[in-house]
Amino acid sequence: GSRGCRRSMRGEAAGRSGGGARGPREQVFSFLLPMSYYQEDFFREYLKMMANMVILNLLICISLAFWIVSMTASTYYGTLRPISPWRWLFSVLVPLIIATQGFKKKSLDHSGALGGLVVGFILTVANYSFFSSLLVFFVTSSKLTKWKKDIKKQIDSEYKEGGQRNWVQVFCNGGVPTELALLYMIENGPGEIPIDFSKEYTASWMCLSLLGALACSAGDTWASEIGSVMSKSKPRLITTWEQVPVGTNGAVTLVGLLSSLLGGMAVGIAYFVTQLIFVTDLEISAPQWPIIVFGAAAGLLGSIVDSYLGATMQYSGFDQTLGMVVNHQTKDSKHISGKPILDNNAVNLFSSVIIALVLPGTAWFFWPR
Repeated sequence: GSRGCRRSMRGEAAGRSGGGARGPREQVFSFLLPMSYYQEDFFREYLKMMANMVILNLLICISLAFWIVSMTASTYYGTLRPISPWRWLFSVLVPLIIATQGFKKKSLDHSGALGGLVVGFILTVANYSFFSSLLVFFVTSSKLTKWKKDIKKQIDSEYKEGGQRNWVQVFCNGGVPTELALLYMIENGPGEIPIDFSKEYTASWMCLSLLGALACSAGDTWASEIGSVMSKSKPRLITTWEQVPVGTNGAVTLVGLLSSLLGGMAVGIAYFVTQLIFVTDLEISAPQWPIIVFGAAAGLLGSIVDSYLGATMQYSGFDQTLGMVVNHQTKDSKHISGKPILDNNAVNLFSSVIIALVLPGTAWFFWPR
């Protein structure tokens, strides 16, 4: 009996010691498992931070490489001014951030983000006033596209969630400004200058031409995004002045026209404010405030030109099945206006080209001296 008692006591002790031996391991595992679960977000954020640091270092290296190239070019070609590494870094980093955010918020698709990065880089390295004008156009247009989206889905047969502009749309709106920015750098070199036809005729011409193209695109976007949902009156076709359904290409409203003027003015204000910040010799230059006026004029005139091209060269028909206006002929569509010559992207491109050609000459004639 005593031996059995001792055996049972030893068994209990062994059980306790075995339990004690297993206890720490179980505690370790029970400690590690929940910690790894709770630390998952921490490690994810840590990896994201490390990735951002690596990208930033790469961008710094790229900007320094660009700076070395520009210094070398300025040494061999004395007419070229070297570009500072900070300007290179800003020109690469900021458009990259904006394009990434635009993709995340579905304002751009993959190709649109890449195209926007190219456009943003060229405009930024050329002139900060170009960059600010482009930024205002992109941000306001993206916000307005998503504004009252439930209503727009009911009147636009080609509505995309968030806008999701592709590379074709990016270059049809930003292609003309990009080419003008390249010509500006060839003529004047990167940097900000006051618009003064008496001192810098060609460079001033290019600056106003670029401003006109961006203001035209902004005015057209503001007109279509605001006028289609805010106008109380039925739109009228710009060629015949007949009442047409909402969404018809070439249709205008008073609200839409006022919105286009404000859209162009917003781009002009962005350009003007940037001039005040970065241009140093404004005191001895021509006044810069007309930039705002001509930006507003370009927005309004661009919307009118866009509407005329849309009414004559872009098909509009009312689809009985869908109950909305369509841009291509279907078996259930009834023709409203226009011929199927251009699509919306081509209309935007031609409008920006026309305004880019017309605005500088008009500004030169009326610019105060």
